[in-house]
Amino acid sequence: MTAVHTVRTAKNSVHLTFFVVGFIFANWASRLPAIRDTLEFEPAQMGRLLLVGAVGSVLALPLSGWVAERLGAKRAVWVAAVFMCGGYILAATTLGDVPVAVTGLGLFLGGIGMGTCDTAMNLEGTRVEQQLGRSIMPKFHGMFSLGTMAGALVGAGVALLHIPVQVHVGVAIAIGYLFITFAARFFLPAGFGVRALDLESVHTRDDELDPAISSGISTEGAAEAATQPKRSVWMAWAEGRTWLIGLVILSAALTEGAANDWLSLGIVDGFDTSDALGAVGLFVFLSSMTGMRMVGTWLIDNYGRLLVIRVCSASAIVGLLLFALSPWLWLAILGAIFWGAGASLGFPIGMSAASDEPERAAGRVSVAATIGYTAFFAGPPILGELAQHVGYRNAMLAIMLPAVLGFLVATAANERGKAAEALSNRRAERAQRAEQAQRTA
Repeated sequence: MTAVHTVRTAKNSVHLTFFVVGFIFANWASRLPAIRDTLEFEPAQMGRLLLVGAVGSVLALPLSGWVAERLGAKRAVWVAAVFMCGGYILAATTLGDVPVAVTGLGLFLGGIGMGTCDTAMNLEGTRVEQQLGRSIMPKFHGMFSLGTMAGALVGAGVALLHIPVQVHVGVAIAIGYLFITFAARFFLPAGFGVRALDLESVHTRDDELDPAISSGISTEGAAEAATQPKRSVWMAWAEGRTWLIGLVILSAALTEGAANDWLSLGIVDGFDTSDALGAVGLFVFLSSMTGMRMVGTWLIDNYGRLLVIRVCSASAIVGLLLFALSPWLWLAILGAIFWGAGASLGFPIGMSAASDEPERAAGRVSVAATIGYTAFFAGPPILGELAQHVGYRNAMLAIMLPAVLGFLVATAANERGKAAEALSNRRAERAQRAEQAQRTA
C-alpha cells in the first residue's frame, strides 16, 4: 500500500468516525424532552443529571492525550467506544425502571468514553491534516455535524412515532458502536509520523496528494524527528498560547453544547409546541453549523483563522439574541441558523492551531480539548440551573459572554510555522491571479 493510499484511507476513516460519534450523541440529545418527561424532572434536575456525564468527560480529558499517545489513536478510540456506547446504552435502556443513580452511572461512563474518544479522533484528524498539507479539520467536524443532523432526524421521526426512548437510543447507539470500531481500524498506522512526508510543495485539493510522493516516506523527515528529544505531553499545560487556544475552543464548545442540550427544550417550552418541532429546531441549528463547516476549509485557507473566528463569534452573538428574545418561533429559528454558523469553526480551528507543531500536538490537543470540553460538557448543565429561574431561552443569553471572549482571544489561533507559510503563499497566489485578471480585462 502506497503512502498516498494510506493517508486517503485514514482520511475517510476519520470522516466516518466523526460522523458516527455525532450520530450517537444526537440520538441521545434529541430525546431530552422525552427523557425529562419520563423522569418528571424540573430544569435544574435535568441540568444536574447532565452534569454527571460532564464530570466523567472532564475527569477523562486531562488523561486522554496520554492515553492516545500510549495506545495510539486507533486503540484509544476502541477503548473509548466501549465506555461511550456502553454507558449511554445503560442510561437509555434502564431509564425510569431503576433508581436514577443507575442512569447517572451510565452517563458518567458515557462521558468518560466521549471525552477520550473525542481527543483521540481529533488527534488523528490533525495527523491526517498535516499529511495532506492544508486545512481539513473543519470538514471532519462537518462530518460530526452531519452525524448529529442524522441523529436529530432519527430522533424527530421516532418521537412522531412514539417509539420509547429506551428502544430508540439503545438500538441506535449499538449500531453506532459497530461502525466506530470498524472505522478506527483504518487510522494511520503507528509510526506513520506527521513529519514522515515532505508535502511543502503540495497544492492539490484537500482530498488529494501529489502523485510524486506516492512512492514512499521521506527518510530525511523521519530521521530529523527521531533525533529530537521526547517531550512530555504534560508540559503543554505550562504554555500560555495553548491555554488561549483552549479559550477559543471553550467559546465555540459552549456555544455548540448549549444548543445540543437546550435548544429543543427551549423551543418546546418557550413556544408551547411539540417535541417533534423541538427536534426540527435542533436539526436547523445543526444544518447551519454543518454547512458552515463544509465551506470552512475554503474560508480558512483564503482568509486565515483570525478573521474566520471573529466573524463566527459575531454570528453567534446575533443568533443568541434572536433566539432568546424573539416573540415569534420563525424568528427564533432564524436565530438558530446564525447561532449554528457562529458555533461551527472555533473548535476545528483550535484543534489545528494546537497542532501547528506536529511533534507536540498530542499534549497541546489534549490541553486545549480539556479546556474546551469543560465548557462543552459542564457548561450546559449549569445553564439548566439558570433556566430554572429565567427559562430555557433567556438562559441562553449567558453564552454571549464566552462568545465575546472567543472574539477577543482569537489571535492565539493565528497560523504558525508551515501553516503560516502556506497561508502567505495562497494569499500571494490569489493576489497574482487578481493582478493577471486585471491586465487581461
